[in-house]
Amino acid sequence: MKIVVIGGTGLIGSKLVERLRADGHDVLPASPNTGVNSITGEGLDDALGGASVVVDVSNSPSFEDSAVLEFFRTSTDNLVAAEAAAGVGHHVALSVVGSEQLPDSGYLRAKVAQEELIKGSGIPYTIVRATQFFEFVKGIAAGSTEGDTVRLPSSLLQPLASDDVVAAVALAAEAAPLNGTTEVAGPEELHLDEFVRTGLAAEKDPREVVTDESVGYFGAHPQGRELLPGPDAHVAGTSFTEWLDRQK
Repeated sequence: MKIVVIGGTGLIGSKLVERLRADGHDVLPASPNTGVNSITGEGLDDALGGASVVVDVSNSPSFEDSAVLEFFRTSTDNLVAAEAAAGVGHHVALSVVGSEQLPDSGYLRAKVAQEELIKGSGIPYTIVRATQFFEFVKGIAAGSTEGDTVRLPSSLLQPLASDDVVAAVALAAEAAPLNGTTEVAGPEELHLDEFVRTGLAAEKDPREVVTDESVGYFGAHPQGRELLPGPDAHVAGTSFTEWLDRQK
């Protein structure tokens, strides 16, 4: 079947396109780089023609509160309108575990807004919520660095490899719509500060990671378990240690 991957040239999207093509599907990677823009609508109608499934793994170029909200609202509005016109039967979106529990984060508020638009669109859907990716270590550190020190709280998370995210999203795209939400997470609970400390050490990054419960996490202030998945989440198999070993 024809599957259109919005954000199909990014970290998750490019791997997802490869995975779905290997499974025998006709896959169109859709992004501004390929002439399809979900914000302006450029190329969207042509891209979705004949598609059975649209998978949205796109992301905002700016994480500023108003910009990220505008991105997900505009993009999702344009997508569901084009899908309705094209007769698309399944909208799959990648979201974030714990989004509604951390309303202080502008990014997570935007993801909740995206989810609500999908649910209200009338198009059959599946929302795949994932925990933080192992690949985010450097980005988390960069957003929490002062000089040579990284300050982070000890909040718990259950991160996973992007390849495991891709596998979960691919399965959702190939299955019937849930008209609901599913979660995917890594196999172990890690403290945010220790997660970043271990990742930077593996890169021989000299920055010191200091535990500081007063600092936020991208605008949010998780107190403990808000970033953890629920009991019914799919638990992926790749541990952080295994993933780090593969990077060497």
